[in-house]
Amino acid sequence: MRTLVVGGGIIGLLTALECARAGHRVTVVEQGPLPNPAASSYDRHRVLRALHPGDAGATRAALAAHDAWRELETSLGIRCYHQVGALTVLPAGRAEEAGRLLAAAGAPARNLDSSQLAAKYPHLSLPEGRAGILEERAGVLLADRVLTAVAARLRGHPGVRLHTGRTATGVDPAARTVTLHDGEVLRADRLLVAAGPWSPALLAPYTRGGVTVHRQTMLYCRVPEEEQAAWDAMPAVPALGTDAGAWLVPPVAGSPLKLSAHEVCRTVPGADGRTADPACTGLLRERFSRLIPAFRPEWVIEARDCHYLTDTESGDGLLLDLADGRCFAQAACGGGAFKFAPLIARALAQRFHGIQPPPTGLKTLDVPRRAGTGPT
Repeated sequence: MRTLVVGGGIIGLLTALECARAGHRVTVVEQGPLPNPAASSYDRHRVLRALHPGDAGATRAALAAHDAWRELETSLGIRCYHQVGALTVLPAGRAEEAGRLLAAAGAPARNLDSSQLAAKYPHLSLPEGRAGILEERAGVLLADRVLTAVAARLRGHPGVRLHTGRTATGVDPAARTVTLHDGEVLRADRLLVAAGPWSPALLAPYTRGGVTVHRQTMLYCRVPEEEQAAWDAMPAVPALGTDAGAWLVPPVAGSPLKLSAHEVCRTVPGADGRTADPACTGLLRERFSRLIPAFRPEWVIEARDCHYLTDTESGDGLLLDLADGRCFAQAACGGGAFKFAPLIARALAQRFHGIQPPPTGLKTLDVPRRAGTGPT
C-alpha cells in the first residue's frame, strides 16, 4: 500500500512511522526541513498530563498516551520524557472535583490546599483561594528531540521517501493525489493531510464552517543560578489558577523555563512567522512578575510565537474523513494535543487498513467527521 503524508509535524511523522512499520511504502511531503523549526509542533518541550477538567474521556486517553510515549521512547532509543509531575492550580472546589476525576481514571494524584501550595512552592505567588492537584504520572516531553529522532528513523527506513522543501498546493481526496508547487502530482492509495495551520488553503473546499488559525506568544527564560534549586524540583504547571490562563513548563534537561497564558492567544488569518508580538511579550512579562516574585526581564532569552489550528464550529481539534477512510485531514488543537500524537497516529494507520480502532475517549478521534458535515 502506498501512503502519502502532507506535513512533517508530530502527527504526520508518527503516522508515517506507524504505516512504514505496517509495510506501507510511505512518502512524506514537508515544506521545510525535517524536523522543521517553523512547524507548529516543534518546540523545546510539551506537557504530558492526564487531567482534563470536566472531560473523563480525554483524561483516560491522556493516561493511555502516557504509556504510548513510554513505548515510543524505548523504540526510538532516546530519552524524551521526564516524569517531573504536573501541578494544576484551580479554585478549591474545582480542585477537589479534579481529584475525583483522576481517581476514577486510575491516575495517582495528590490534592494540595492553599497553605500546602505556599509551603511547597514558595517561589510562586498564586492567586488567593486556590488549591492544587499534583499528578505523579506526568511531566515534560522534549518535543524537538522526539521530532529529530522520528525523522531520523524515517530517513533510514527503506520504505520511506522524504520530500523536504516542497510545498503542497492542492489535494484531491477522491483520487488521493497531491499537487506540489512545481506542478508535480503525487499519487497514493491512502492520504493524510497534517499540515497544521498551513492546512486552510488545502482544506477549504471540504470544511463546513471552516477552520481557525490561532497565534500564541511564549517567553523562554534562563533561571539565575541562585534560583535554580527551586526550579529543579518544579513540576509542569499547565494552569496557575489565574483568570488570564497563565501556565509554565519548568527547565528540564537543559531546556529553558517557558511561560505563557491563554490571554495572548489570538485568531489570525494564517501562519505568518514566529516573531513575537511586542504587546503580548510585555503583557506576559507583567503577568509573570506577579506570579514569580523573583522574575526579572533579563531572565527572558527569547520570545516566540506559535500557531495552531482548530475547527471553527467546535473549537476542538480536527479529524476529517475526506474519502471513506482512504483520505484524512488532521490538525491537533494547540500544544496540549501533542500528548495525544501516538494515539492519533496509531488510529489513523489502523483506519487506513480498514480497521476500526478501539475507543480512546477522544471524540474527534473516535468519530471522525465526514467532509462537509458539522460536528457530531
